[in-house]
Amino acid sequence: MKQKKSLVSIVLGVALFVGISSCENVQKEIADDQVETASLNEENIILHGKYLVDVMGCNDCHSPKRMGPNGPETIKELFLSGYPSDRPIIDFDSPLLKEGFGIFYPDLTAAAGPWGISFAANLTPDETGIGNWTEEQFKVALRQGKYKGLEGSRNMLPPMPWYNYGKMTDEDIHAVYEYLQSIDPVENLVPAAVSPMNM
Repeated sequence: MKQKKSLVSIVLGVALFVGISSCENVQKEIADDQVETASLNEENIILHGKYLVDVMGCNDCHSPKRMGPNGPETIKELFLSGYPSDRPIIDFDSPLLKEGFGIFYPDLTAAAGPWGISFAANLTPDETGIGNWTEEQFKVALRQGKYKGLEGSRNMLPPMPWYNYGKMTDEDIHAVYEYLQSIDPVENLVPAAVSPMNM
């Protein structure tokens, strides 16, 4: 009888061990699947952000360009880095400005008009760009048009169409933010806007 109980105990012990091991393996597989799914979701969010940045035309103003065979071409290593800080600021003295017209720099990274001169910001994740911004700051910048996404700061200047981007969903803003945080950082401290009185 004792041998039978010992045999039953051994069988139950082995079954319990196999059951626990199976549960641990299943839990590990589930955890691995969740990590992979989260990774895929993050990758999809970044791809969606890239898509939005492309269709919203952020590159049009925020990337320095050089003339190529097909017109202005983005300088890849300066992608979305804004107006180059080492470029001289043009002295505007145009009768068109006095008439209220707006004028763009040749590569569209700066514009002058009745508001003064505005320079396209560095959108890369460098600390001279948006590398130190929280997602909430980014949302305030797009939704409320606040400079550097700071409450109480001045409004962003033309031609930044923040009033259009302000209609984006939270999910879209999150995707754009995640994409911009994933691109190569470029050190480029964009100059401060020039007041119309100083033009």
